[in-house]
Amino acid sequence: MTTKLKRLALTLATLTASGLFLPGAFASDPVKGGTLIYLEQQAHTVLYPPAGGFYPNGGILNQITDKLTYQNPKTLEIEPWIAESWTVNADATEYTFKIRSGVTFSDGTPLDAAAVAKNYDVFGLGNKALKQPVSEVINNYARSEVVDPLTVKFYFKKPSPGFLQGTSVIGSGLVAASTLALPFEQLGDATKIIGSGPFVVDSETIGKELNLKAREEYAWGPAKLEHQGRAYLDGIKYIITGEDSVRIGALLAGQADFIRQVQAYDEKQVEAQDYQIYAPSTRGVNNSVVFRPDNPLVADIKVRKALLHATDTKEIVTTLFSANYPQATSIIASTALGYRDISAKLAFDPEKAKTLLDEAGWTVGANGLRQKDGKELVLTAYESLPQPQNKETLQLVAQQWGKLGVKLTVLAGDSGSRVVDDLDPLKTPVSPAMVGRADPDVIKSQYYPKNRDVLRQKGGQSDKIQSFADDKLNGLLEALTSEPDREKRLAIAGEVQDYVVDQAYAIPIFEEPQAFAGAPYVQGIAFEAVGRPSFYSTWLAEH
Repeated sequence: MTTKLKRLALTLATLTASGLFLPGAFASDPVKGGTLIYLEQQAHTVLYPPAGGFYPNGGILNQITDKLTYQNPKTLEIEPWIAESWTVNADATEYTFKIRSGVTFSDGTPLDAAAVAKNYDVFGLGNKALKQPVSEVINNYARSEVVDPLTVKFYFKKPSPGFLQGTSVIGSGLVAASTLALPFEQLGDATKIIGSGPFVVDSETIGKELNLKAREEYAWGPAKLEHQGRAYLDGIKYIITGEDSVRIGALLAGQADFIRQVQAYDEKQVEAQDYQIYAPSTRGVNNSVVFRPDNPLVADIKVRKALLHATDTKEIVTTLFSANYPQATSIIASTALGYRDISAKLAFDPEKAKTLLDEAGWTVGANGLRQKDGKELVLTAYESLPQPQNKETLQLVAQQWGKLGVKLTVLAGDSGSRVVDDLDPLKTPVSPAMVGRADPDVIKSQYYPKNRDVLRQKGGQSDKIQSFADDKLNGLLEALTSEPDREKRLAIAGEVQDYVVDQAYAIPIFEEPQAFAGAPYVQGIAFEAVGRPSFYSTWLAEH
C-alpha cells in the first residue's frame, strides 16, 4: 500500500469510528472513469430475473436491470424509479403504474407500459413453453392491462398486498422482449440479458469472467437518489475466484477492488489493513436447519423438538462467526418486517432434548446411538455452498446432536447427487435454508409447497410420492400474502413464526448478512434492501 493510500485509509477509519463518516461516502467529488475489479466466489447460473435470488445472479442483475420501484434500504419505503407514481385500490387487487417517459432497453426498444406488462405477465404467470417459472414474489396474479403508452394496470385474483414491494426486488428486474422470448436454459448467457440498467454486458467467458461497461445514455436512476445520469465507473470486471484466501489476498495486494463472501474469520485480517467490511442484512428468513417430516426419523414432533433444544446456536455464532451474524431469535431476522421475538422457544436445553427423545421411544444403544424398532437415529444433510461456513455450521450441529446419541452426516454441497437427493425426504431429512427479502411474503416463499418448499410437502417441488402436508401452515401462508390490512398481515406473520417453531419445522441459527470487503479508495458502494451490491454510484478515488 502506498504512503498516500495509507493516509487515506487511516483518515477514513478515524472518521468512521467517530460517527462522522459513513462507509462508501467520501469528502471530495466523485471521480468518473475506471473499472472495478470484483471477485465473486461463485459463477452465476440463470439470469432470468425471478431466478435472481442466488447472490451471484443478483449481483449482476442489479447492475444491468432496473425495477418499477425502488425500496429505500434504510427506511424500507417504496420510492419511484421506472414508475413515476402508482395507485392501489382498497383491497390490493388492482395496481396502476405511471411509467417514466424516455426509458429504453440497451437494444433501443422502449421500456413503456407494454414492455412492463409483458414482463409481469411472464413473471406472474410463467411461460410453460419456455420453461420460465412464476416469480416467488408475485402472488395471486391475474393479468395486465395497457391503459395508454405510459400507464399499465395489474389485476389480481385476490388481495396481493406484497406486490408493490415485489416490484422493487431483484426478481422483478425489467428485461427486453428479446430476452423474454428465450427459453429458460439459454438465460445463463449474460450477453442475452437485455435490460435498461446503468451497465450493459460487454463480454463473457462463462464460468470464469464477465465484463460490464457503462451505458452512456443512462438517465433514469431511482428518482430520490442524489446521483442521476451515467454511472461513474466505466466498467466492472467480475472474476470468479472460488478460494476465500485467494480473494482476500488479491484484495489486500491491490489486485482487486471489491470482493464478495468474506468469511467471519477473515474480517480482522481485512480490517487490520484499514480495508472496509460491508455486511448488509438480508432481512428475510434466517439461516436455519429445516426438517422434512415425510422422513419417518423426523416425522415425530418430539424428535424435531428434541433436536431444536439440542442445538446451541449461541455456541455456533460465537465459535464460527462475528458480530455481523446475530444469533437468531425467530425464523426471520430482527430487521425484517413482521419480526416477532420467540427466543424463549428456541432455548438450548439438552436435558429437555434427552427427555423428549426418551418419550419418543429413541433409547441409547450399545454403540452410543439412539435406536428404535431396529433403526438408528442417523440423519443426512448436504452443505449449502452459497451460505457462509455452512459445512462448519452443520458439522458443529452434528457434534451437538451427537452428545444425545443422534448422528448427522454432512455431505459435500458439490456432490452430483445433491439436487436429486435434496428433493427426496427419505434421502435428505435435514437441510440448510435461508432466503432474503424485505417483506413478510418472504416467509411464504420459504415454506409454501408451490414456492421453495423447504419442508418438501405433498404437491410441492418433489416428484416423490409424499404424504406430509400441513394445511394449517399453508393456510396461514396464503392469508399472509392475501391480507390487505397491514396490521392484520403483520399479526399473521407473527403467528406463522410461532407456528413453525412450535412444530419444530426449523431451527433458526443466525441472521445472515452478505459479507463483502472493499479497498478504501472504493467509494459510493450501495446495497439494495437485502444486501445485493449496486455499483451505479460507485467510484474509485485517486490511489
